[in-house]
Amino acid sequence: MNALTRAESALVQASSEATITFSLNGREVVAAPGETLLAVARREGCDVPHLCYKDGLEPAGNCRACMVEIKGERVLAPSCCRYPAEGMNVETASDRARKAQAMVLELLQSDMPEADYTRNNELDRWSARLGIGKPRFAPREAVAPDLSHPAIAVNLDACIQCTRCVRACRDEQVNDVIGLAFRGDHAAIVFDMGDPMGASTCVACGECVQACPTGALMPARDAALSVPDKRVDSVCPYCGVGCQLTYNVKDNRIRYVEGRDGPANQKRLCVKGRYGFDYAQHPHRLTVPLIRREGVPKRGDAVMDPERALDVFREATWEEALALAGGKLAQIRDTHGKRALAGFGSAKGSNEEAYLFQKLVRTGFGSNNVDHCTRLCHASSVAALLEGIGSGAVSNPVMDVGKAEVVLVIGANPTVNHPVAATWIKNAVKNGTKLIVADPRRSDLARFAHRFLQFQADTDVAMLNAMMHVIVEEGLVDQGFIDSRTIGYEELKRNVAAYSPEAMAPICGIDAETLRYVARLFATSKGSMILWGMGVSQHVHGTDNARCLIALSLMTGQIGRPGTGLHPLRGQNNVQGASDAGLIPMMYPDYRRVDDPAAIERFESLWGTTLDRKPGLTVVEVMQAIERGEVRGMYIMGENPAMSDPDAGHAREALASLDHLVVQDIFLTETAYLADVVLPASAFPEKTGTFTNTDRIVQLGRQAIDPPGEARQDLWIIQQLAARLGLDWHYDSVADVFDEMRRAMPSIGGITWERLERDHAVTYPCREEGDAGEPVIFTDAFPTASGRARFVPADIIPAAEKPDSDYPVVLITGRQLEHWHTGSMTRRAGVLDAIEPDPVALVHPLDLAVLGGKPGDVVTLTSRRGEVSLYARADDGTPRGAVFVPFCYYEAAINKLTNSALDPFGKIPEFKYCAIRMTLGGEVAGQSSYGGGQILAAYR
Repeated sequence: MNALTRAESALVQASSEATITFSLNGREVVAAPGETLLAVARREGCDVPHLCYKDGLEPAGNCRACMVEIKGERVLAPSCCRYPAEGMNVETASDRARKAQAMVLELLQSDMPEADYTRNNELDRWSARLGIGKPRFAPREAVAPDLSHPAIAVNLDACIQCTRCVRACRDEQVNDVIGLAFRGDHAAIVFDMGDPMGASTCVACGECVQACPTGALMPARDAALSVPDKRVDSVCPYCGVGCQLTYNVKDNRIRYVEGRDGPANQKRLCVKGRYGFDYAQHPHRLTVPLIRREGVPKRGDAVMDPERALDVFREATWEEALALAGGKLAQIRDTHGKRALAGFGSAKGSNEEAYLFQKLVRTGFGSNNVDHCTRLCHASSVAALLEGIGSGAVSNPVMDVGKAEVVLVIGANPTVNHPVAATWIKNAVKNGTKLIVADPRRSDLARFAHRFLQFQADTDVAMLNAMMHVIVEEGLVDQGFIDSRTIGYEELKRNVAAYSPEAMAPICGIDAETLRYVARLFATSKGSMILWGMGVSQHVHGTDNARCLIALSLMTGQIGRPGTGLHPLRGQNNVQGASDAGLIPMMYPDYRRVDDPAAIERFESLWGTTLDRKPGLTVVEVMQAIERGEVRGMYIMGENPAMSDPDAGHAREALASLDHLVVQDIFLTETAYLADVVLPASAFPEKTGTFTNTDRIVQLGRQAIDPPGEARQDLWIIQQLAARLGLDWHYDSVADVFDEMRRAMPSIGGITWERLERDHAVTYPCREEGDAGEPVIFTDAFPTASGRARFVPADIIPAAEKPDSDYPVVLITGRQLEHWHTGSMTRRAGVLDAIEPDPVALVHPLDLAVLGGKPGDVVTLTSRRGEVSLYARADDGTPRGAVFVPFCYYEAAINKLTNSALDPFGKIPEFKYCAIRMTLGGEVAGQSSYGGGQILAAYR
């Protein structure tokens, strides 16, 4: 209880000016400005009970357990919200102070029920330290439990009304679900308007559970009652925010998860990070290698059924499976040429796995045909960033929103896709930052916006060029920045001259005056920051969209300083690291072009081989090459293109037609179902490695549990296949691989394995050992040949497929809060599947009414490529004439409908726009066979 918080440490280390000297328990101590009496007492090792106080929350001072005596004033004061004064004399353990503390604790103890969920709570621990026995007072009337929520059990008979849950929900997460209602002895914690928690707007982030000191709010499965065998510090396996967490493990099972004080989350988590861990113990885990049975054909339209896997595959030894997998790949290479093979790596794996995977493809297969999911998310953003500023990385961390005056969030839904990052944005708004949200869909973040721009889908360039027109026309550009640090401005200036707000308003759907106001606001603030997501990148004009955002920052000088810059929010936990490590077809590690003679020479020397000089094929191009007979064999690790690729039916047919497909994964995914050999791999909590988050922070994830059965570490499997392809590799540990990466990648050259083990996280660039790292980059120059950034003009390019009379509706795809990517992990997590078990389409209520339907009815969506049926959910945030569908549901695989048309620069498919028809009726393709909800029921 004496550990210092990050905020307290910062206060202590603050400049010595205006420090306060006072007496604490007879000793002279010094307080930093803004330090409370409780903070000083904790720092000095003095035990002061406290219950309503919690690190990171604003002090409330309402429990009165932390009372201290202030001599001379003859008063008792709550130390959590009282500040020292020069010469003050404070006693934390005087007779008077201890009696006050003990009385409060005894009164609170009298209300505690004798129940499992109150075991080992903070009130008990403080009572024991002060020697308080059984309370003398009668307990209050019992309160019935609320067990309506799949994730959180509510037992308000253990509530002491400390309001830590209220402040966690209201001030930290800014979800505004929990409140304190009524007055006096009727006061009570409520959810929304007194609803059961399961019927409230709770998003199950679990911050209230982590804040509760008594067990009034607990994990629904009583998992936290288990005394763990060990606690393992690691990072979250889901989105790119990179939250640090602690696994609590008992009997080789993760029982519960707690947030840790990491640089990106400071103990905060979302529903996936806190409750999405039990997929690792799901009965569908692959535990032995599998080989397709002779005579069982591969069909792209086959219906996956993990329960009947042994009808399709037979179990094999590792030696047999590896011999077949590696031998057949080598045979295809030697018979049909090096470019007849391709590999898809994973953004869910570690940096070391990504590095070895791309090295295997380049040195073992002999070509650059290697890619991963960045091609399906931010490839166009990276293309524009490399072209414009010479780096594909973010310029500033997410937390810089707190230093910005204006934040523009465009084409992103952080409350769903990056929930903890969204909390920092909401915190910034509460502290005065002006938020501009621009998106065709109204997200939850829009309610915090200073201005919400709900522009017409597919009109990003029109809207952004109109804003730049205003900035140029009204002389709001930063001419000094443009002259000293950029090239190409005059060409951009000429281009945007034709894009007046008055001309663009009918196109983008935002009135001219609003466009002018937002442009002025962005240009004239002391710090403006842009964050964007796949709503910007997943278009045939995605690179142009990003070019406009880059130009907007450059022309206003809003880059290279804290509280400014460009931040494409990374979707998967290691998509940044996997890209850095070279898991892309046209770049070696650290974004060195594969056709650059100097880069070729460097990596041929490092790897001791001759490398292909031609850029490889991207994800969608590989599928097209399979159809042409050019690619005949593939090795896929941890990716699921049968669900994630556009026009998924075509992708599945392509995968099924391969001569040989090797899939390495933890479940029999839709892709693995089409494989010839399936290799059982390690889940995230079963491995040690480094992962790079959206802020460029390299973090260490540690192994918490053992893989099941004969499943093996991914690094071991990659090396075994490398050996069978004729490669002579020698890595004794993950640290050995990381050390080679340091030599290959100057950006992380100064990060040692020992430093990561000690510090857990280091921001790159970090070129020399001992460097602190650079959270904000491009401060003086850009990493281009000239040191200058480049303006690239963009004109309006329409979507590849527009609505018409046959297909009049626009389909938008994406993710939902509880499920991630293709659902292979989250739909096998009991809590997450229980909250969102069924495939849904979000439809505007008026569009649903026009169909004659109501929420919960089945609708069928049809495009020129296929059809799916799923349940309609009314959503007035979805614009009229559009439908939004998450792509995580196998039984309604929405990517069967999406268009595989590519952005010509980033080679990214147009997931965010295609034409469909919506009709009422149809049949959802059966209950999910994943069984997450059934697993949850077994826990109860």
